[in-house]
This record gives sequence, structure tokens and C-alpha cells, in this order.
Amino acid sequence: MTVDHQSLSLLLFSVFVAITLAITTWVSRNRRGSAEEFYAGGRLFTPMENGFAIAGDYMSAASFLGISGLIALFGYDGMLYSVGFLVAWLVVLFLVAELVRNCGRFTLADVVAARMRERPVRIALGTSSVTVSVLYLVAQMVGAGTLVALLLGGKGEAAQAWTVIGVGALMVIYVSLGGMRATTWIQIVKSVLLLGGTVALTVLVLLRFHGDFDRLLLTAAERSGHGAAFLAPGLKYGGDWTARFDFISLGLALVLGTAGLPHILSRFYTVPTARAARRSVVWAIGLIGGFYLMTIVLGFGAAAIVGPEAVRGSNAAGNTAVPLLALDLGGGANSTGGTVLFAVVAAIAFATILAVVAGITLASSASVAHDLYASLRRRRAEPRSEVAVARAAAVGIGVVAIALGLLARDLNVAFLVGLAFAVAASANLPVLLYSLFWRDFTTRGAVWAVYGGLIPAVVLVVLSPVVSGSPESLFPGVDFQYFPLQNPGLVSIPLGFVAGWLGTHISPEVPDEAKHAEVEVRSLTGAGAV
Repeated sequence: MTVDHQSLSLLLFSVFVAITLAITTWVSRNRRGSAEEFYAGGRLFTPMENGFAIAGDYMSAASFLGISGLIALFGYDGMLYSVGFLVAWLVVLFLVAELVRNCGRFTLADVVAARMRERPVRIALGTSSVTVSVLYLVAQMVGAGTLVALLLGGKGEAAQAWTVIGVGALMVIYVSLGGMRATTWIQIVKSVLLLGGTVALTVLVLLRFHGDFDRLLLTAAERSGHGAAFLAPGLKYGGDWTARFDFISLGLALVLGTAGLPHILSRFYTVPTARAARRSVVWAIGLIGGFYLMTIVLGFGAAAIVGPEAVRGSNAAGNTAVPLLALDLGGGANSTGGTVLFAVVAAIAFATILAVVAGITLASSASVAHDLYASLRRRRAEPRSEVAVARAAAVGIGVVAIALGLLARDLNVAFLVGLAFAVAASANLPVLLYSLFWRDFTTRGAVWAVYGGLIPAVVLVVLSPVVSGSPESLFPGVDFQYFPLQNPGLVSIPLGFVAGWLGTHISPEVPDEAKHAEVEVRSLTGAGAV
């Protein structure tokens, strides 16, 4: 990239950082310092505001950079991410959103602990929430490093590292000073910017092909080198039975994982009522649905206009497809239009990363303070003490995410998010559904459901081709690959449900029918909700 690209991109990104830091500073001066203010923004957001914030939380670097890159490289098979991420919201809307808002205060563990013994449940769910959050954060860090590598012409490994560190530092500042209120407004601003940029790029791609989407697809197939196979299933996941099972595993993880993501569930506590939570999801589905439809156009547009070889040459995982597409649509590398459009897209992508990491860090630090810290103390923690621990936890989680982000910088960001979704669907979704809908569910069943999904999911990822045994692995020089699938969801998700069922049936604990009835009434009517 030229000096103009770098300078303009960094200038626009600096403007966004300045605006978000101003929001954070303003909120920090006007906060009350209570746990409700820090974790839930005082529950003062409207459904529309929260819907934009949910969309901002969900439309991550994986969506903007990773999915378009996978479609550019693998065509039809890359669209699985777009479809899976969108369909997942139907599970959230019909099964989770309203009930979670009625039953909890700040975290997922609040919902389950309402009818169980608190300490073991909070420790288990706090552990799983932090694990999922760190995996999700790694994907955002990888996206940040990829963008900087593109800005510097692929020669700035030290700059990549410093960018990952800088993003980590900013997210700690946002969370520590501003809490949920600042994070929410940052996500709303970012959501508007991302949707605006995506609409502009989509219109430019369609104008390039005179509105003929069929011609766009045929050109993409021709430039891909795969012909008609580029537009048919099987290019990435159709080689053998292992690849097909990987396809099923990834689909399960994407569709079921959203309902177990801690940073998404925590957003339902920022509105005053369950009805507002449900309306927030309707807003989010509309915004997210439009966005994922546009990523399909951008992915095939990158394949048709830039070409898969150029995309792969810039970044092997395809993470730079959209910035390269913007450069070409604006007139090429040495044109003013190309420079401006590339800079805008790069700045929006940076903004996307910053907003998402702030939301995830807040959710994970809330789990550490509200669930783990509060459970391990002999006496009940004071709200101010808990908030102080949450701020300190944000720093620790940021350090871990930075370290792992530097290690995984050559993997596709959408693929990394797929792993986080698999762990969320395996560890968090079974215990959440059992708690809400199974009358006989017990504390042992809840703990077993969490660990029965979490431990197999993490172990299978470690033993998979993601970590070792192939040139694309985290550690390509060693081989301890014993599990053939890249995504563990096909095995670990059923294990989480089975473990919860088994733990309940062998538990000596008698289910508390009165507590279940209380939770049932509260979840369905909102009576007694915070």
C-alpha cells in the first residue's frame, strides 16, 4: 500500500478512536458507579438502540473480513457462515431472549443459579463464559493484525504485534472507564458505520455488473479457476466424509452457538423489560440479515473483481478480500478514489474490531467478577468491590487475548469465531435450555452439562488439525492431531446435553419444584424480574 493509503486510513481510524474515547470519558464522569450501571448501563436503552448495539456486537471482524474472504476463496461453501450466523438468531428470538431477560440480572449464571445451588453453578458457567470470550477475542485480534499487514504491504510483523497490543489496551480502557453504557454507544456508532460502508460497497459491486447478479456469479466462477464447482456445494467441505462431517459440525456450532454467547446474552439486560428485549432482537435480526446478505455480494464480488489468487496472495486465509475489493472499486492502487475507499473500509474494519472486543471483554470481566469472584469469597462481595474486580479482570483477559492473537494471526477470523461458537453451544446452551424448560434438572446436572460440553470441546480443538499436523496449523512443526474435524461441535454439543441429562439422573438431590415453578412464572410473565 502507498503512503497515502496508510496515512488516510490511520487518520480516519484515529478520528473514530478519538470519538469513542470522548464517549467513554463522558460516560465515566456521569456514572453512578453501581454494579447495575457498570454491567447493564442502568437498563435505560430503548429496543432500537439495543438492537443496533446487538448488531454492532455480532457483526464482528469475522463477519466483515472473514466471511467475504471465505466466499471469495471457496464460493458456495463460504456462504455457510452467512447463513449459519443469521439463522442462529431465530433460536435466540424464540427460545432465549425474553426468558433470559426475565430470569437474570447481569450474566448467564444468574439464570441457572435462580433454581440451583449458586456456588458450583456460577464457578462452572463463569469458567465457560471466559473461555468462549477469549476464543472470540482472539479472532478480533487476528483481524486487527491482518489489516495492519495489508496497510504496510505485508512487511510489518512488528507493526502487527503492536497493533494487537494497541487494540487490547483500548478495549481495557473502554471497559474499565465506561462500562456497559460507553460500550453500547460505541457499538451503535460502529454499527451505523459498518452498515453504511457495506451498503456503499454492495451498490458499487452491483453497478460494476449493471445490476446483473447472475453475471457477477458467472464471472466469479470463471476467475476462481474452479468453474461451475465454485457455485456448487463441496469445494471446501465435499472432498471426503471427514470434510462433510466438518460441514455438519460447523453448521451446528453456528446455528446453536449464538444463544450461548455471553456478550450477546448480557445485552438483554440493558433494556427495562422482557418485551423490550424481544423487540431488540427483532431490530437486530433486520440489521444483521441485511448485512449478511450483503457479505454474499461482497464475497463473490471480490472473487469476480479482485480474483481468488490476488486475495490469497495478500492473505492466505482470505481476510483482506474486502479491503482489496474496495481498492479496486475506487479505481485501483494509485487512484484517489481507490485510496479514499480503501482507507474508509480499513477504518470501518478497525472500528468493528474495537467495538466488538469491548463488548466481549465486558461480558467476560462480568463473569469473572459477578460469578467467579463472588462465588469464591466466603462473604457476599460488595457491589463496588465487584466492579473493581471486573475492571482488573478486563486487564487480565486483554493480556491473554493479545498473546493468543499474536499466535493465531495466520488463521481465518471467521473460522476462529466458529470455534468460539462451538464451545458456546457445547457448554452454555445445554445448561440454559435445561434450566428454563426441564422441571427435574438439578445442580449436578447443571455442572455436568457445562463441563461435559466445555472440556470435550476444548480438548478436541487441541487435538484437531487447527492446532497441529498440517501446514495451516498453529504449530505446523509438530503433530498431535488425533481428532480429524476442524470444528468439534458435532461431538461436543451432544456430549453437553447428554452430560446434563446423566448428571441429573444420578444426582441424589431432589429437584426443588417450588423454585422451578417460581422460575417458570418469572420467565414467562416477567413477575419478579429485576
